[in-house]
Amino acid sequence: MNKTIRRASVFCLLLVLALLVRVTWVQAYQGQALADNKNNRRNLIGQYENPLGNIIVGGTAITGSEKTGGKDFGYKRTYTDGPLYAPITGYSSQAFGTSMLEGVYKNVLNGSDSRLKTVMDILTNKRASPGNVLTTIDKDVQKAAYDGLDGKQGAAVAIDPATGEILAVVNNPSYDPGRISGANDKAAWDELAADKGKAMENVALRKPQAPGSTFKLVTLAAAIENGLVTSIDQPTGVPGNYTIPGTRTKLPSEAGDEACNNVSARTALKLSCNNVFAELASKLGQDKMRAMAEKLGFNTQIDTPVRTNPPSKYPTKKLSVDQIAQTGIGQFDVQATPLQMAMVTSAIENGGKLAAPHMVSEVTDSGGTVLESFKEPKTQQVMNPKTASMLQDAMRTVATEGGGKPAQVAGAEVGGKTGTAQRGVNNNIPPLAWFTSYGKAGGKQIAVAVMIENSDTDRSEIGGGRLAAPIAQKMMAAWLKK
Repeated sequence: MNKTIRRASVFCLLLVLALLVRVTWVQAYQGQALADNKNNRRNLIGQYENPLGNIIVGGTAITGSEKTGGKDFGYKRTYTDGPLYAPITGYSSQAFGTSMLEGVYKNVLNGSDSRLKTVMDILTNKRASPGNVLTTIDKDVQKAAYDGLDGKQGAAVAIDPATGEILAVVNNPSYDPGRISGANDKAAWDELAADKGKAMENVALRKPQAPGSTFKLVTLAAAIENGLVTSIDQPTGVPGNYTIPGTRTKLPSEAGDEACNNVSARTALKLSCNNVFAELASKLGQDKMRAMAEKLGFNTQIDTPVRTNPPSKYPTKKLSVDQIAQTGIGQFDVQATPLQMAMVTSAIENGGKLAAPHMVSEVTDSGGTVLESFKEPKTQQVMNPKTASMLQDAMRTVATEGGGKPAQVAGAEVGGKTGTAQRGVNNNIPPLAWFTSYGKAGGKQIAVAVMIENSDTDRSEIGGGRLAAPIAQKMMAAWLKK
């Protein structure tokens, strides 16, 4: 063999060896990464090759699958009462991906989660039978909130304070996720997205807004915890004709200066006197106010397991004294979701203990074997039991004598707090109407928060007690009267 042929042979051998090394590398080390790549269409086809697992409410599946008759996708997702449960399920779309529980548990529901695989599945490299997601949602509380919000733009959340189980998550407007579950539903998607996604926006969990006077519960909790208020029936000494500290601006209260002059914390909460809570916040200072808010969940992303992003917010940048005063009444840069305000009330009702809120109780395989359980959530003592008791006492007065009267449930103890949050430049946007409350009877308890963004009510009539409290009442009654 001459020299040229020998060199060519060696070169070809090296090329073959390089090719073998590359193939081995791809199959042994990069194969899984390529298989899991989001742009791998085979994965998408595999997800919808067979029926999906289900999301379950009260023992009944609220999702399903139907044959498409198509070449690539054998099945597509269907929904029972889609708009009712959309804030919980989200969507599973062949064209647009997944969201909410459909997204969090995508691999369980489509059978690709490794925990679902049997020995036979591993040997045959077959996709496992899909699992199911069991929620904590109560269908009656969910329906009460949904019906109550009819004709209004807003959201509502209910929690069992003792367990942290989320009983209801409702948005209005809502949407039917079944409209966008197929591969050719772009027209429906464009229609839903036309109004900046408002129908698909999860206001209850993911749109923090000014909580208004409902935040006064946090302010009063901080004042009691820090010894600034030792009795809810002792006069506070705050004048009704009150000027915001560091300014010449008067801070009016809806009840009037005279009614809010030198009142107790109980009366201040009942009449929602801005002067008292602005002064308490001013005396406490930003650090103590923020510390109390953060104990209750502000400035923290909460996994329910749907993540609250962005989180509810108490300002962390340094504030001026007048800005701190405004935070005491739930204005300036304070922002909260209905979930967050339900958490505040939940901790108050539960003796100062905040159980981690969650909307999933168990994740199982197709045979019912539990893969994940959330029945023993983390619980944290966020305020002294005495503080919680004093707040409950003051909230009961709001519900029996104040603006929370529409929330009363026959045979139950109810406490509440109204709120009206101003919006826009010079209040040029209709205010938010808030109401948060707790109810307990017969060994059962519930915490609720309702927020109305807009309604057909005249601007002068917008208020938490008038608009939101009746919805909270229906939700509490649905749970307590079971």
